[in-house]
Amino acid sequence: MRRAAILAAALNLASFLEARLAAFLASLADPLQQVALVAAAIAGALIVASTLVKTIIPLRWLALGGNVGFVIYGLVHPAPMVFLLHVVLLPINLWRVLEMQRLTRRLHDARQLGREELKAWLQPFMKRRRLQPGAVLFRQGDTADRLYVLAEGRLEVVEAGRTIEAGQMFGEIAFFSPDQKRTASVRCLEPSTLLSIDEVSFRQLFFQNPAFGFEVARLIAGRLSDDVSRLQRGEPEPPAPGA
Repeated sequence: MRRAAILAAALNLASFLEARLAAFLASLADPLQQVALVAAAIAGALIVASTLVKTIIPLRWLALGGNVGFVIYGLVHPAPMVFLLHVVLLPINLWRVLEMQRLTRRLHDARQLGREELKAWLQPFMKRRRLQPGAVLFRQGDTADRLYVLAEGRLEVVEAGRTIEAGQMFGEIAFFSPDQKRTASVRCLEPSTLLSIDEVSFRQLFFQNPAFGFEVARLIAGRLSDDVSRLQRGEPEPPAPGA
């Protein structure tokens, strides 16, 4: 009895596969179905290729090509669920790839400029915050979860007795240090406007375009190199802290 059931199931499966194969072969005679199958094959190849690339921009372009191919397939075949899925994904991938291309162009422009311009380039990705005199931005030993640019006003590095003037970036060294701990406290001396970027946003930008992280690392390395050269020449410490 059990063998008969297994044999019947196998025969049903064979009949189903035979019918599907016959339908597939018959569809090849239809030019529209040929277009649909070719589009699906190309789209599938692009999706597979997207899993092999290491950077996000090529991945998005490949995914976008796959979306176009599956939209054509879903429309012509027709396959409504495939069509609807990739009609939704296509504008999302298109928007993301255009956004990352804008980021790349801005990064390229910033690379041709100096460090001050690069800090200005970072500002659109930062959040704005107001501080009143006497407010403490962070204390020594706090977790360094943000790096900052002072847009206007004046701050004081309490332990060092130094001031931070408008236009200066600070807090970046602790932000990237292994323990991520602030080495000094920063207090507001007059009404000030701060721009900051948190670790999550920075990681997102880095993932979208690794060159972004490279340029910020170059900025920090340049700052440290300037500090070392200044100390070797016996000059006073710079006014902008890396706390």
